[in-house]
Amino acid sequence: LEGDATIVKNQLEIEDGRQVYDVEFYTKDYAEYDYEIDAVTGEVISYDYDAENFAPPESGGQKISEEEAKKLVKPVVKEIKRRFEDSVYSIREEETLEMAVVKLLQKHELTVTTAESCTGGLLAGRLVNVPGASEVFREGFITYSNKAKRKYLDVSKSTLKKYGAVSSETAREMAIGGVFAADCDVCVAVTGIAGPDGGTEEKPVGLVYIATYMKEKVTVKKFQFKGNRAKVREQAVVRALDLLRRAILEQYR
Repeated sequence: LEGDATIVKNQLEIEDGRQVYDVEFYTKDYAEYDYEIDAVTGEVISYDYDAENFAPPESGGQKISEEEAKKLVKPVVKEIKRRFEDSVYSIREEETLEMAVVKLLQKHELTVTTAESCTGGLLAGRLVNVPGASEVFREGFITYSNKAKRKYLDVSKSTLKKYGAVSSETAREMAIGGVFAADCDVCVAVTGIAGPDGGTEEKPVGLVYIATYMKEKVTVKKFQFKGNRAKVREQAVVRALDLLRRAILEQYR
């Protein structure tokens, strides 16, 4: 950001099991900004600026308008986007991660379904919270038991027996099965151990596998989340939304 802003703080911290960038900067003596950004997904957790500092020296101490401030910060935003690339899902403060995902689906005329185990419908809920989601969201599957995974998503019995419900192999089959079951373009699947019970040394509490299937390509990611049951589930939803977003971007660059 050299030349456009002065970095006051750029620090990686751990908050509630999440890696968070705490970034503070000001733009040529005009305004001070403070961002908290998820280090993995780029989701803006919080954002603030000190409006009282909108008074450049040449203004004689008079505050400048919000419109003028936006013009001043524009090159800074451009540089942030260049550096963080796909980690930036929006530059609009009011746009949530799920809004950005729905917008991408609408832009490319894609339909989506969700296949959830440990998140139990939270992922689908985040998507349908967005106005216009009915254009892209077909249906959601909550397959909490192995029987449900087999019945609705066609996960094979042998996969569940050999690798278990919480595995990359099962997540993969859930994502593929979701696309065919809902007759849609893309599926994002989540399976994990939210706790507080059910963990083992090999598969501890907080272990979650997330998968997407789109245009015959499967992507599976393994995560180890920290925190209580609610926090593990919420982190899984955020990562699932981000993985879905990145899968779409990869296909339509």
